[in-house]
Amino acid sequence: MATETLNTPANESTSNGTGEPNPPENFVTASHSSPDAKPPGEDEQGEKRKRTESETDEKTASVHPLWKTSLCSYFRRTGAACSHGETCRYAHGEAELRLRPDNTWDPTSEKAKKLKPSDERDEEVMMTDSISEDGLSDSALDKCFVNLPIKWSSDNLKKFLNDQGIEYKSAKTRKGMVVGFVSFETVEQVKTAVEKLQGKPIGNKNLKIVDAVPRSFERKVKPSLISNNSDALESDSKVEDGGLVNDDSTPGSSALKGRSARDAVTPLAHMSYADQLEHKKKNIMQILKKIARNARKACPDGVAQPDWIVKSREIGGLACKLEGIIESPLVNGYRNKCEFSIGYSLKGKPTVGFLLGNFREGVTAVEEPSDCPNVSRISCKYAEIFQNFLQNSTFPIWNRMSNTGFWRQLTVREGRRQGGIPEVDCAESNIAEVLLMVQISSAGFDDEAINVELEKMAEAFVVRAKTNSPPLPLTVLVVQDHQGVSNVAPADAPLRSLPLVKSEVVAEARIQDYINNLRFCISPTAFFQVNTLAAENLYAIAGDWACLGPNTLLFDVCCGTGTIGLTLANRVGMVVGIEMNASAVADANRNAEINGISNCRFVCSKAEDVMGSLLKEYLTKEPDSNIDNKEETSAPEDKSPDDKDSKMHHFDNVVAIVDPPRVGLHPTVIKALRTHSGLKRLVYISCNPESLMANAIELCTPSTDKTEKGNNKNRGWRNMSSAGLARQRAKSMPVSDPFQPVKAMAVDLFPHTPHCELVMLLER
Repeated sequence: MATETLNTPANESTSNGTGEPNPPENFVTASHSSPDAKPPGEDEQGEKRKRTESETDEKTASVHPLWKTSLCSYFRRTGAACSHGETCRYAHGEAELRLRPDNTWDPTSEKAKKLKPSDERDEEVMMTDSISEDGLSDSALDKCFVNLPIKWSSDNLKKFLNDQGIEYKSAKTRKGMVVGFVSFETVEQVKTAVEKLQGKPIGNKNLKIVDAVPRSFERKVKPSLISNNSDALESDSKVEDGGLVNDDSTPGSSALKGRSARDAVTPLAHMSYADQLEHKKKNIMQILKKIARNARKACPDGVAQPDWIVKSREIGGLACKLEGIIESPLVNGYRNKCEFSIGYSLKGKPTVGFLLGNFREGVTAVEEPSDCPNVSRISCKYAEIFQNFLQNSTFPIWNRMSNTGFWRQLTVREGRRQGGIPEVDCAESNIAEVLLMVQISSAGFDDEAINVELEKMAEAFVVRAKTNSPPLPLTVLVVQDHQGVSNVAPADAPLRSLPLVKSEVVAEARIQDYINNLRFCISPTAFFQVNTLAAENLYAIAGDWACLGPNTLLFDVCCGTGTIGLTLANRVGMVVGIEMNASAVADANRNAEINGISNCRFVCSKAEDVMGSLLKEYLTKEPDSNIDNKEETSAPEDKSPDDKDSKMHHFDNVVAIVDPPRVGLHPTVIKALRTHSGLKRLVYISCNPESLMANAIELCTPSTDKTEKGNNKNRGWRNMSSAGLARQRAKSMPVSDPFQPVKAMAVDLFPHTPHCELVMLLER
């Protein structure tokens, strides 16, 4: 997910040392057409030029580390300079292009295209799979094919090789990954395959062939993971999901040295916090420009462009003014929830931490989180405790390649005490409660053996937490049983609470945290902002921009545990929250009760299923007994006591605050919000500006009487960007008044990472 960003060396300046494009060659020739002509004052001009270059070098050294490392998209299309002129961060020519921080070139540049394919090495393949069944094949005859279509099966790969006339011994792919493994019988077969297939286009990528790295640690650790007393354990305990042995004898090991969890999880940690904020602010501005640009393209023919698109040219192409960026009150150790993967490190050690890259690219190596500045010391300590326990566990670690094993993931959730901002050096002292959730896969294992192992695990957590100096808080220990391929478990995955003391009654699987002095109960799988202190700033901005009042009806869409609606309930007449996670809705109702808030109603359903009926219910002028409310049949317990008179309560001001997941709002929800004219104001909180861009296009693009229906026979949408799909959907939007972006504010909830929350006010 993360991309590496390193400091650019000072000597990697632009081609003329100024950050400006070099003048074209014909300009130089025209200026010196006569070799005998010497311009007057050449010495003075030379001294002046040297001073100017020296001053500009100092200025260039302070610019963004990615300055001029990519070609300007406008330049690539037209061959001319873009409208940004000298302020454009992108290069307008090959001579101006600079080397990237990771020592690579822009792949669209001529310099990158001239690189020999044999010099390329896929640095992201940190775990490959030996494919010989006897385990005795020569590693030189085993190759890893990278950038295969993700949907390819082993049969697809074999057919591809046969069609290309490639002889091989065996071939297979891994489900959900873009890598495949091919074994050859002779060196000549390998040479022929490399010559024919290296760099061959497949889809929109080029095929790469790299060495299949052997797992030399496998036979050493296998015996320690096999239980002599359980056939099931023996069959599932083969260690195939490890990392690479990072020594000099391992092919490609030099490319892997220096990789760490810190690089993968917090790629901006090398920058000062002020530089991080500036970096994020510039990225948000680019998103706002894309919104205006794509909305302009989506405007129907014959329909005048709305004022906000026309006026965007006056503010640098932005869809609306960016008010600024609010920094996080706590920069280090701010996360109150960490999900640690369980796997093997580069050296083959059972590890609890973070993956070093994208699993789809073949990366399964896990490294410890101790060097990640966004993780608290308490979370790191619990990861270490569990990692030490796994060294002696007879149950196998989950194998991401074969989808077998037992131990999968550790989640640490922290609840803070009520109070102010903790001091930076002792932020952990403000943590009062901790919930641990261990994810396992029990399929194929004996229930009695599982119970014994989980008791040992609980004892290890309790003992180490008490003996730690200072002692670690531990409130709840939960086990989640999940059989799926991904660690992302469904909301209904079985949960089991473990007693922390054998004779003690199992504690309720919840902890509590505070936002704006309100107490919130949090269940193991419920959504809650990971940066509690920064979330207070986020909700304050959303409430202020929503223009709330006693006669306001507030829709809290994707409400989670009800944090937004409950913190703003004292400023409105009524709150209606919508959330699909049943445990989160239960938490929301409980949170309303413990805080004495009675003007909130929470509906357990998908927003796309009930948004239309809820808007119709509350925006209807007269009571309508024939309204079909899906949520009342699916979740009647979610209704508040005075819901029977809800249709009689009409509000002058109807506002919606949406805080959707990373994929954004469902098209049905967007349509419901857009087509109900009674909704005049919408505050959009986005953790993924790309999805906000797509949603804003549909919400803010003018509609036309001649709606265009999509062509079901055209499958080109599969390769379209999210903005392109939004433009297509906007053309079929029913006739309705569009919203318009008014203003935006960035709120940094994720220091040291490229991510940032964006709040945007839409009105009509």
